[in-house]
Amino acid sequence: MDFESKILSREISQLLWEREQTLGTAESCTGGRIAEAIIAIPGASKYFKGGIVSYVDEVKENLLGVNHDVIEEQTAVCEEVARQMVVGACRSLNTDFAIAATGYAGPTGGPKNIPIGTIWLACGNADRISTLKLEDDFGRDINLAIATNKALQMFYDFLLNEEESNKEE
Repeated sequence: MDFESKILSREISQLLWEREQTLGTAESCTGGRIAEAIIAIPGASKYFKGGIVSYVDEVKENLLGVNHDVIEEQTAVCEEVARQMVVGACRSLNTDFAIAATGYAGPTGGPKNIPIGTIWLACGNADRISTLKLEDDFGRDINLAIATNKALQMFYDFLLNEEESNKEE
């Protein structure tokens, strides 16, 4: 794991620890790398409940509750699937938040209209979800490293924005 991931994981750890909130992951293309980054910080068992590696559509549907029709109509690599993975992970793992990733990391993958390097990231809970689409192909290993770092950064920003929203209320 790179230095940036460690720093982000530590920052996320501190926020979740202080707030006594929990996190889970639902990962497809990243295959558990986001969860690995989260648990690299000692004490992660206080806030990280687990992850679901839903590498195939069957697992996305059966464990995360992703709608089969959405996958059929839009493929598993779309914003809506990423959003449903977040909601499903929060439900299945009984967490306050979840981070999700679905995409084509390469070197081969999806249909012509969804090129290699397309990865949808999402984080949040049933009430509020942030998403991010990655579209560049730097090769499988780099695509996965970028997706992991971007997912952690997106979730950290999500937590900070939530904190600001709570202060304003």
